[in-house]
Amino acid sequence: MSAVRRHVALVLTVLLLAAAAVAFWRAGVARDTDHVANHAVVDAAATTAVQSAVASALVRVFSYDYSDPGPTQQAADDLLEGEARRQYDLLFAALQDKAPGQQLVLTAQVQVAAVEELTARTARLLVFLDQASQRATDEESAVSAAQLVVRATKTGSTWRISGIDPL
Repeated sequence: MSAVRRHVALVLTVLLLAAAAVAFWRAGVARDTDHVANHAVVDAAATTAVQSAVASALVRVFSYDYSDPGPTQQAADDLLEGEARRQYDLLFAALQDKAPGQQLVLTAQVQVAAVEELTARTARLLVFLDQASQRATDEESAVSAAQLVVRATKTGSTWRISGIDPL
């Protein structure tokens, strides 16, 4: 019976060594392969850069002064593209019609911008944005909050907003 036990122990030892060799080989392959497609998880500098760029863009695009709409329009030209630009153009047209009569001033502020997904050229963020409005005609002011999913695309070194969806 002791010979059978030695034989079983030898077989188990060989199997364990083979399993260990396979495990070490697979670990080496895993270390050599980039399994993390979402750079938001592993690249703090890139994550911070896209957060900052998108937050700044949203503040510029959603802040508006009836007496000088040029900077807002320029921000849209510089920082919006695709579906985000089409949505913005509709909103901006309605705003330009009403704002002068109400003497409307809007001030946007990003409270939080969290990067959900990040690749070398695309990003998806969850953004909490406050927009304060002031109407000089009746001295009314209000603050509204929005939760947005923002998609951005990197062209050269510039992040441009390509989609804005409210939650």
